[in-house]
Amino acid sequence: MEYVGRVPAAPLDQFIDDIYCLTGVPRHRLMSVPPMPSAHFFLHLGGPVRLWDSDSSVPLAVFTEAWFMGVWTRRFLFEYPPRVRLVGVHFKPWGMSPFVGVPADELRDRWAPADAVWQCSADRIRDRVGDAASAAETLRVLEEELRSRLADAPARGLDLVQHTGRRLESAHGAIPVAALADAAGVSGNHLANMFRTHVGVTPKRMARIYRFARLILSVDALRPVDWSELAQTAGYFDHAHFSREFKDFTGHTPTEYLALRRRFPTERGGPHDDGPMPAD
Repeated sequence: MEYVGRVPAAPLDQFIDDIYCLTGVPRHRLMSVPPMPSAHFFLHLGGPVRLWDSDSSVPLAVFTEAWFMGVWTRRFLFEYPPRVRLVGVHFKPWGMSPFVGVPADELRDRWAPADAVWQCSADRIRDRVGDAASAAETLRVLEEELRSRLADAPARGLDLVQHTGRRLESAHGAIPVAALADAAGVSGNHLANMFRTHVGVTPKRMARIYRFARLILSVDALRPVDWSELAQTAGYFDHAHFSREFKDFTGHTPTEYLALRRRFPTERGGPHDDGPMPAD
């Protein structure tokens, strides 16, 4: 598949890692996605996309148009249609907050139709994107739509979450939450409440996801992998804890995961390409 993406211009870049188009025939239809430090918006102009939670009690979801996904704390699976034409947004963990009218914790580990979140029809953006002749034009239209939906003033606590969230991001989660709260001059409870509102999870949970992302993105499947060294560099100092969390987040042991990475090399392009793995 072809991936065309870019970072949007300010002020959207404070909230969005990239906007992108993904088109073509997928090499693998079914993908398993571990928790990563982002939230998402998808607009699909092809066939239906099916999504499964790793929690088997959650029913299958089928989307034919546009949907949002909050920050995920566990893995999920999605199935591409035979041919893909997908327009997407990778939000920073706190980045969806100024675009939607619901608290982020209501979208944690959930997907929701765009109409339900924006409380308006997605027809206009779908029609504008569908009429675009090129990927560059599609991204221009998407950026215009996002700019028009950006709140004029930040909601209470968003500045605090952005500031501390950036520190977590730059430290790959390897910073005590108490130190974040002390540096910001707020209590740990207040910081946790603001993170739940604007990110959907506590800073402690967000730190775990950043730590895991650092580990996964540092794996070079073409070279020998010293899991103990990678785990320690990422901030895992208890091997049993590392093994449990890795299995929870990927569905595989480190050895199984590495074998899959070597069997199914990732298609480079997007900022999170090393996370999803074939599941078919």
